[in-house]
Parts: sequence; structure tokens; C-alpha cells
Amino acid sequence: MATLATTHPTLIDLAKRMDPDDKIADIIEMQAETNPILEDMVWMEGNLTTGHKTTVRTGLPEPTWRKLYGGVQPSKSTTAQITDNCGYLEDYAEVDKALADLNGNTAKFRLSEDSAHIEGMAQELASTIFYGNEASQPEAFTGLAPRFNTRNTSIAESAENVLHGGGSGSTNTSIWLVGWGEKSCHGIVPKGSTAGMQMTDKGIVTIENVDGNGGRMEGYRTHYRQDVGLTVRDWRYIVRAANIDVTNLTKDASGSSADIIDLMTQMLEQIHTLNGVRPVFYCNRTIKSILRRQTVNKVAQSTLSMDTVGGKKVQFFDEVPVKRCDAILNTEATVAA
Repeated sequence: MATLATTHPTLIDLAKRMDPDDKIADIIEMQAETNPILEDMVWMEGNLTTGHKTTVRTGLPEPTWRKLYGGVQPSKSTTAQITDNCGYLEDYAEVDKALADLNGNTAKFRLSEDSAHIEGMAQELASTIFYGNEASQPEAFTGLAPRFNTRNTSIAESAENVLHGGGSGSTNTSIWLVGWGEKSCHGIVPKGSTAGMQMTDKGIVTIENVDGNGGRMEGYRTHYRQDVGLTVRDWRYIVRAANIDVTNLTKDASGSSADIIDLMTQMLEQIHTLNGVRPVFYCNRTIKSILRRQTVNKVAQSTLSMDTVGGKKVQFFDEVPVKRCDAILNTEATVAA
């Protein structure tokens, strides 16, 4: 059974390298519990304080078959320089001081109470990884969907890796196959930051209007800030199966239902290569449930299996992990040809 590549650093790895006290690493581990992408994504420190400037592959050189005494035409690949920006995600967590002090270990209690805020940031980050769009939300970063939003190769070369699931309208979802890697697709954090995460203990503050009637209380306040972005250096390592109409899905893939097994098989053949990257399928709970049911219905011996990775049961499709990410919507508009 294939296992996830460990040669590329995750955000947790990056935090542990830069944070000797492991405080930031502990917070990111809490995020990873509700955002499985953070367990897989490769992360790199950007070469800018606000993002990362990189050279993106847009085409390959064309070699020449040379005959004896024949010449070879020089060739070069086509590239483009782009700058991917980091977005700044922030939140404040506040805890009643009297309640926190009653528990003996104030710091531990505060962190446990802050867990809802940390989970909220993780869910927002996951959503932005897929749907973030600086054109409509300049303060965020651009995610995967805006980069793979057409099936027309005359508009974008990446359209070659956008498969049609047969649906139309606005009740669609997508399956993503991402080959995370330093030369394919990876997250970025600002240059010199601690894995893009900041936690500032604001100490004891007077919290205003706690009861909606102008009441006050003494409380502990913590400020969280996460500066992160996304770079797609080579679109060939990402495949999107779009236009999967969730209202038509059936366990036997009959009628107008999308055949999830067939789509995922096509995705594996469409990705440039699985070598040198950390490949993972992402889908929401609707698709993951249908995948298991269609597999049971279709064949007794299938490419779907379970294995244990890092102490967790992980589903695999043809040796590539399949992970549930409910940030992927069931209300996507049709990706047009």
C-alpha cells in the first residue's frame, strides 16, 4: 500500500523547525484535526514578506530528431513569472478570567476554550484553499477553483485537467486530485514568519457589553493571525473532476448519476505523474459516501481500500489517499466548456 511521501514539509513540520517552544506547532496540530489538508500540503517560506514570486511552467521545449550531419534547432521551455500573495486571517478569543483561574491551569484552560476559534480559522483556510479569489476578495489569496475554472483549453491550458462530471446548474460538487510538492503546488508563508502563524497573549482586559446590556467583565484575550497563500507552479499536477450533480447521484451510477469510480480513474491517468509529489484525492462527505457505495455495488475486489497512516484510518483509491474535506461545496456552478 502506498503511503504519503514524507520528504516535503507540512505546516506542522515548518512550525516545529521555527518554533522551539512548540506553541505554534500545537495550534497548527489542532487545526489539522479539522482540516486534513494541513496534514498533506507542502509548505515553503516565501521569498517576499507578503508572498512568493516564482516562475511557473507554461509549456515544454520541443526536442528534435537528429539525423547524421543534421542540425538540431535550439529550444526552450515557456514560463511566466507570477507573484502569489498571502492573505491575513485574524481572530480574537476571549475567556472569562474568573472561570479560567478556577481551573488551576489557566493557560491550558484558555487554549481549550480557544479551540473553537482555532477550528474556525482552519475551516476558513480550507475553504480559501479551494475557493479563494483575490479578484472578488482582495484581502484573501487565490485558491484552486479560480485557477481551474474552465474546460476550454483556448482560454487556459489548465482546462485540460478539468474533467466533466455530467452535471449542470448550480447543485454541483468537485473531486480534486492534488500532487503536493515544491515544484508542483504548495502553500506559502511570509518570509521570516513562524509558519505564518502568530499568537499574541493580550493578557487581562476589560471586555465591554458582555451581556448585551452594557455589562463588563475581566477576561483574558488572545489574538490569532495566520498569514498564508498558495502557489501552483505546474498545473499538470492538479486534476479537477467538476460538474458532479449531487442531486443525481446513485449507488449504482445509473441514469444521469456520475460514475465516481470512473471519474477518479480518469483523474489518475490525467495527472502528469505521481512520482516526486504527495498525491491526495479530496472530496466532501457526499462524494465519499457515494464512492464507497458505488464501489461495493460495482465490484467485490476493487481499487478502494483502507490503511493506517499516522495512527489514523485512511481510505485509498488505487493507492492514493482519499480524504474528506467538507469545505468543498455542493453548490458549485457549472464549469463551462
